Amino acid sequence: MTSDATPASAGGTTGAAAGPVKDGPAAGRAPRGRRTATAYPRYVAGKVAGAAVSLLAVLVTSFFLFRLIPGDPVKFMTGGRQVSAEQLAVYREQFGLDLPLWQQFTDYCGKALTGDLGTSYQFNAPVVDKIMEALPNTLLLTGTAFALYTVLGIVLGTRSAWRNGRFGDRFHTGLALTLYSLPSFWLGLLLIVTLSVGIGPLPGLFPTGGMESGGGEEGFAYAVDVAHHLVLPVATLVAVEYGQTLLVTRSALLDEMGSDYLTTARAKGLRDDLVRRRHAVPNALLPTVTLIFINLGRTAAGVILVETVFSWPGLGGLFYQGLSVPDLPLVQGLFLVFAAAVIVMNTLADLIYPLFDPRVGR
Repeated sequence: MTSDATPASAGGTTGAAAGPVKDGPAAGRAPRGRRTATAYPRYVAGKVAGAAVSLLAVLVTSFFLFRLIPGDPVKFMTGGRQVSAEQLAVYREQFGLDLPLWQQFTDYCGKALTGDLGTSYQFNAPVVDKIMEALPNTLLLTGTAFALYTVLGIVLGTRSAWRNGRFGDRFHTGLALTLYSLPSFWLGLLLIVTLSVGIGPLPGLFPTGGMESGGGEEGFAYAVDVAHHLVLPVATLVAVEYGQTLLVTRSALLDEMGSDYLTTARAKGLRDDLVRRRHAVPNALLPTVTLIFINLGRTAAGVILVETVFSWPGLGGLFYQGLSVPDLPLVQGLFLVFAAAVIVMNTLADLIYPLFDPRVGR
């Protein structure tokens, strides 16, 4: 053995005994399992922080936006009667309208953060009580419509994508685009004219508005009466909203149609219907899940125009009444509830999405 080989051999033996030396970026990199364990909590914290900032922005917007509405709420509270300046000053002091704008804003934010949304001018009742009174009616209307147009949109969107280019696909896509582009209030008025008032010899089949006939029905008869009043507003919402779910589901499924795993599934001899239900549709529903949660937030908010057209006693109709005054505490509180429902549901969609696609949130 030469002298030149000895140090190399010794160095090699020492290096082997000490183990491999890690250099470069990999030396400071955390193990993959640890990165995965900490990535999702950071992802959740970021989404929750973003939602909190959005709610704060809504809180500020809801205060200043509705003060741009023309009209004096104090004069509305007098019922159009001639009152003295002293009486108007008493009303302004009673509702805090005589305070500087910045002080009104700080009072509003402080109370809103504790759940106090103020007192309605026109109802002389806490805004929270009025919201809780109208909320079940809104959830009944929009919740029923949400369930129907979500199922209808997913089923028809799946069938349209799987039969891409055929007559059924063209028909459903064209109808969905047409109905989705229609204003909901116009469609509602059209249904009232044709199915409530009646045209020529055709009698009206459904009530023109409201939630009940007021005949004192109870039990099953009352449920049937409410369902009878529910038909036209629900039909309006389903007709306008199902197209969005259909188009999103169809587009997502078309993107999956050429994937290799579907070709492999067919090559294994699986039936075409089984390939669609077990393989293609679950992966294609990821964008639809986000849309469902956003629509669920809108369900809690209600649909202002439809409730107004059909005189439905929900949050939308209450908001319209508040705008006509303007009843500042009422419209501020409702706007905050509407926006908070959408923000919360959108955040939940972001938090649940990694359960369907683990690549998100890493």
